[in-house]
Amino acid sequence: MGMWIGILIVLFVLGSMMALKPSGIDQRLDKLRMTARRLQLNPKLIACPDWVRGKDGEYARGMMGQYGLVLEGIKLPHARYQAVDGQWRADHHQDVPADFTLDKAPIDLPPTIAPFAKGLLIKANSIVLYWEDIAYVRPASNPSYNTSAIEPDLIALKEQLQTWAMQMQR
Repeated sequence: MGMWIGILIVLFVLGSMMALKPSGIDQRLDKLRMTARRLQLNPKLIACPDWVRGKDGEYARGMMGQYGLVLEGIKLPHARYQAVDGQWRADHHQDVPADFTLDKAPIDLPPTIAPFAKGLLIKANSIVLYWEDIAYVRPASNPSYNTSAIEPDLIALKEQLQTWAMQMQR
């Protein structure tokens, strides 16, 4: 009887330890965010902003990845854009005067990132992309996911953010 109790305790401890291991999707997401951090894209997981369509297409619903790029020595106008049909559309309901330079500009991001882009915020010396970064690493939403594509995709994202910032500065 004592042996069975010992076996049950060992199985319980092993089961608890296995439950602590992150899932494959969590490991992929961690790799994505750590790579973004190394490239100075400052990733954060935030509650969906009230002006961005989040989960199920509803405003301010769910959690979202925020990847921001701080540009030293640059002054940008305030602007908010929502992703609509593959284009940036200016948010005309902003609290402050806004710049509409990127209105109707294509969302020119890697094809593995573009479908998940939700919003773009530009202010002071930073430009921020709101996107569903978890969809990037999920096999169901991104069947072409490849670990070796993370860095090139994020470098392309960073370059595009810099391009949009330069367009806004003119």
